[in-house]
This record gives sequence, structure tokens and C-alpha cells, in this order.
Amino acid sequence: MMVAVLCALALLLESCCAAENRTENCSSAYSVWTDLGISAEHTPQHTQTGDHLQVCVQERTCCTLAVEVKLTERSKHELEKLVDEASEDLRNTFVSRHKRFDEFFLELLENTERSLNEMFVRTYGKPYMQNAEVFQGLFSELKRYYTGGNVNLEEMLNDFWTRLLERMFQLLNSQYLITDDYLECISKYMDQLKPFGDVPKKLKSQVTRAFLAARTFVQGLMVGREVANRVSKVSFSMACVKAITRMLYCPSCQGMTAAKPCRTYCLNVLKGCLVNQADVDPEWTNYIDAMLLVTERLEGPFNIESVMEPIDVKISEAIMNMQDKSVQLSYQVFQGCGQPKSSGSSRSARGVSDVFSARFRPYSPEELPTTAAGTSLDRLVIDIKEKLRQSKNFWSSLPKDICEEEHVAAETEEEDCWNGQEMGRYVPEVLRVRLTQQDGNPEVLVDITRPDSLIRQQVMALRVMTNKLKNAYNGNDIYFQDSSDESSGSGSGSGCMESCVTEPYGSPTEVPVLGADHSAAVSLLLQASVCSLLLPVLTLLLHCR
Repeated sequence: MMVAVLCALALLLESCCAAENRTENCSSAYSVWTDLGISAEHTPQHTQTGDHLQVCVQERTCCTLAVEVKLTERSKHELEKLVDEASEDLRNTFVSRHKRFDEFFLELLENTERSLNEMFVRTYGKPYMQNAEVFQGLFSELKRYYTGGNVNLEEMLNDFWTRLLERMFQLLNSQYLITDDYLECISKYMDQLKPFGDVPKKLKSQVTRAFLAARTFVQGLMVGREVANRVSKVSFSMACVKAITRMLYCPSCQGMTAAKPCRTYCLNVLKGCLVNQADVDPEWTNYIDAMLLVTERLEGPFNIESVMEPIDVKISEAIMNMQDKSVQLSYQVFQGCGQPKSSGSSRSARGVSDVFSARFRPYSPEELPTTAAGTSLDRLVIDIKEKLRQSKNFWSSLPKDICEEEHVAAETEEEDCWNGQEMGRYVPEVLRVRLTQQDGNPEVLVDITRPDSLIRQQVMALRVMTNKLKNAYNGNDIYFQDSSDESSGSGSGSGCMESCVTEPYGSPTEVPVLGADHSAAVSLLLQASVCSLLLPVLTLLLHCR
């Protein structure tokens, strides 16, 4: 009786073993891998044991080691593509808005200079054209300041009014021989005489604050553009790439070509992979807040458009002020600097126009000229404020944004999603996103003691820019270095371009992630136990036959 039972058990085991050893077709996996560029020579026709696998589950598999290596390489490119697509709108925003603001400000300067030149030629004629370099120098220095030159705006504007005083004094007193020493004496009485009234003082306050806000804001857009480009290109560790392979492609090794990872599983994987990007987020948020502060200056009392468009009117008013009190002014100068020698010629009947045929007036809103940006500053600011607000917390939200893509992860957390080992619910807790909170990530080994050097550079660039923005908001000018020195990773001194890596593949400190390898070890142990029990049964089976 006992022999019969054992024979029946042996027959049952034989049937089970036959079913287990029955080859399974790998055609569905082959079809998927062909689309991925994996050639047929790397792909088996039927399943085989998975003892050789280093990333995927070591069960019956369609994956050879060569296929697994190819899938790992593909996973790296796939993650880079996911991050690139997710950050594309952000990067495009900073590229396009920097271009539009820069074009707007530069063309505003050009339009203002052209308008002043046309009006002054019409109003002053030859005297203006003979001294036009004074005004050309003003706009040249304004442009140099805006584009990042080391220009002290207050000193530059003081020099402009001093030069204008000297030229006008000579025109108004052409019967005298005015030497350079005499002109230097006149300039010493500038503050006391106030030949142009309050115009220089008011204009200096408006121009310096408007240009400071405009230059700092455009510089901020440029730094944001460079940081976004570099942070989105940070390389991934090998531990991350293996985790992505396990999440995206290992199911196909078992023939589950349509399986999608559980969303919570995806979050842990992506948070481990994008931990360096998330570490930028606190300083990025501070930077965005500072940018929004400066937009208040652009649309408020420091609106560069409202300052520059009527600048020809204001300079004209200053000239008229001096012309109206030219006799009194000359007397005061003669009192302080002495009577200059006669030039031997009589004073020109009209050195400067005595009367304006019409007062200059600023443009009405309907007459505002169209700039290269195709819109007014107010509308540009409204647009960029909305874009800036949308970009807050971008980097810490990146894992969630990617995992919510329909083609990346399953919408459900039920049994029909891939959890890294099999189709079923994902049990581990989803970790928080910051570097210090990734210790013990169940899917990706993260070394929290090794912040990425390139990321540290971007954090510092944002910190420096945030400080400049806050100073600009408060009206404090800080000398801008060349953009290549802004620690954004650009220029000859960066020492680290897009090829910089966060952790080399095959790092000696890398520890296998619990999961596929762990279950493989358990599987091998179980196989050994079953075989030890099966040997006596097989012996009996031979006697049965």
C-alpha cells in the first residue's frame, strides 16, 4: 500500500516536473525587444533558467545576460528621455522668456535713442548734431550697463549732465574763450547752480532703479535657464539604472510585455533616481520667490518702459530750464570762476533754440511702438509671473509628474501591476523626496553622504542670483560678473560639463538592492530542498516500473 502511494506521488511529481521543464515561447518578448533594437542573436526562442541574471528575477526567463545588459543600457536612455520630456516646458520657458525680455529691453533702448535723435535734430538742428556724441555716449553706457558691463550708473549720469552743462555753456557764451580748466571749474558748481533744475536728480533715481531691476531680472532668467538645463542633464548612478531596468523591462523577461509598474513602486524608484534634482528644490524655490519680487519692480515705479520712453522729453525740459536762466547762470559762473577771455568773435544770434515750436510729449497707450518682443512690458511681466509660479517646487515634484504619465506607471494599486518581483500590490512605504530622506530606499541604493558636485554648483549659482535679486528689489546695485562666471557650470572655469556623472557605473561601494537578487537566492534554496526530497521518490519510481 505504501509503495502504491509513493508510486502515485512519484508519477504526480514527474508530471509536475515535466510541466515545469516544458519550454515556453519567447515570441512576445522578442517582438518587444526587436522594437528596442535588440537583435535576434541575443534573444532565445524559448524560456531558460534565470540563474545568470544580475538585475531581473532569476526565474524561468526569456532574457539572456546579453539581453539584460541591452535592457539596462536602454533603461538609462529611457530615464534620460523621461526627465528631458518632463522638464522640456520649464527649460523652454526660461529660454523663450529670456530671449523676449532681452529683445524687448535692447529694442526699447534703440527706439528711445532713435526717437531722441530725431526730435533733437528737428528741434535743435546743427547745435545738437555738433554735440550728438554726448547723447550717444549716454545710451552707449546705458546699454553697456544693461548687458553686464561694470558701469556705475549714478556716476555715469552725473558725467552726462556735467558734459551737457559744459557744451551748453560754451554755446550760450560763444563770445568767450572757454578752456578745459574753466570747464572743470564750472563742473564744481554743478550741485550749487542746478542749471537743469530737478530733472537730473529725478531722472537719476528713476533710471538707476529701472535699469537695475531690468538687468537683474534678465540675468536671473539666464541663470534659471542654465540651471534648468544642467540639472535636467545630471547623470544617474548604476544603482538607479538597475532599478529602472527592473521596473520597466524586467517584466518582459517573463513574457509580461504589457505589464506596468505600480505607481507607488514607480515613486520610490524615481525618488531614488532623482534625489539630486530634488535637492535643488529649496534653493530653486527661494530663487523663484526672488524673481517674483523683482517683477513687482518691473511693473511698478521702476518700469523701465515708462522711464525710457519720455526720456527725450525730460532731457528737453532740462535744456529749457538752463536756457531760461542762462543769463543768471553765466553771471554766477563768472562770479565763481572769473571772467573768461574774449574769443574775439561776437555771440551767435542763436546758439541754441530760444523757443520750442512744440513741447515734447510721451506716447499715449494707443501709440506705443511695437518692439521685437511684440508686446508691452506689462504684458510680458504678467506672462512671466504666471510661468514662474508654475515652476515652484518643480524638481521635488518631478518623480510624481513622471510616474503619473499614463505610459509610465499603472493607475491602479491593485494586484494587476508590477511590483518589481511579480504582478501584485506594492507593499513598501513611499519615502519622502529629499536626499537625507532616501536612506533605506527599498529600490535604489542612495548614498546620502555624497551630494552631487554639479548639483552643489547649481545650488550655489541659485543662491548667488537670489541674493542679487533681493538687492535689486531693495534698490541696491551689485556688480554683475560676466555670465560665464555665475557658477552655472558654463565657461572655461566650470570644470564640469554635461558629461559629469553623479556616481560611476559599477561603483565599488554599491550594494545589491533587496528584491530580485534576494528572491533568487530563496528560489535556489527551495530548489535544493525539493531535489533532496525527490531523490528517494525517484528511486521508488524506478522500482514501480
